[in-house]
Amino acid sequence: MKDVIVLSKNGLYCPAGDFYIDPWKPIETSFITHAHSDHARSGAQKYYTSLRGLSLFKHRLKGYANAQDAVGVPFGKKIKINEAWVSFHSAGHILGSAQLRVEVKNKVWVASGDYKRTPDPSCDPFEVVRCDAFISEATFALPIYQWESGEVTAQKIKDWWHSDRSRPSILFCYSLGKAQRVLAELKKISDETVYLHGAAVGLTDIYRAEGIDMLQTLPVSEVPKDFDFAGCLILAPPSAHRSSWMKRFKEPQTAFGSGWMQVRGARRRGGYEKGFILSDHADWNELIQTIDETGAQKIILTHGREDVLARVLREKGLEVAHFTTEYSDEEIG
Repeated sequence: MKDVIVLSKNGLYCPAGDFYIDPWKPIETSFITHAHSDHARSGAQKYYTSLRGLSLFKHRLKGYANAQDAVGVPFGKKIKINEAWVSFHSAGHILGSAQLRVEVKNKVWVASGDYKRTPDPSCDPFEVVRCDAFISEATFALPIYQWESGEVTAQKIKDWWHSDRSRPSILFCYSLGKAQRVLAELKKISDETVYLHGAAVGLTDIYRAEGIDMLQTLPVSEVPKDFDFAGCLILAPPSAHRSSWMKRFKEPQTAFGSGWMQVRGARRRGGYEKGFILSDHADWNELIQTIDETGAQKIILTHGREDVLARVLREKGLEVAHFTTEYSDEEIG
């Protein structure tokens, strides 16, 4: 039997269904795993995404008419596309993020998109989907990458924030997924208002509309010009670091929240005073655990450090291949 999903010049392609998964070039029919911009791109004539992530997807592609007609499919519901049965299953990466299960002639393949197993109050938990072949990301596929719980990291963020109430505390983190996770984790241990860079405001509003419980927030742009942010926590995307936007804050202490903070020197190279290890991707142990639990005998690795993980998986007797994709970890940018 031919492979259910193959790599094409336009992205991951299902020949039996004649559709693409997170394509990077214009095509006819696209299934989108989640709303990060390296996976959700304009150019398709027809879109399918998870119902849970539909509002985020439309917000991110609000300038593209076809995206506003996207079909939202509930998690677990099977739909038939030509000769393939397709369903979305929670990936635990961000709100609405999904794995794509594709079944053709009793053969089941799963494309994971980006995923994590660490509990996260801002999104639905990862669902293990049994399959014959599993296409897995490998962003943090080295043994050095092992995450602490969100609760532990949130307490570290609060301790840093409260350590110097004479200055503003600016935590740089990606505006979709990471900022909302910080707000949801801190809600368990704080009741203070957090201030948001404009890039995170609309996205956070969508999370609230989806029932995610987070700390109260205010846009920085709606605060009086003479407001003293001393003692306040502000969330901003990495692109705001060293920008003119920073002029609003007097001598702020700065930090960056990312899985890359696991690597010694990453914080210093980025010019941040503090680094917090907080990722929306699977760590080394979660990658191994997930691949084992799928029961898949064929593993295809994408975007990341595939070499070490591939060797470990081959030692387990699994067939391992590689897809070169145009996805990237947006935490870096």
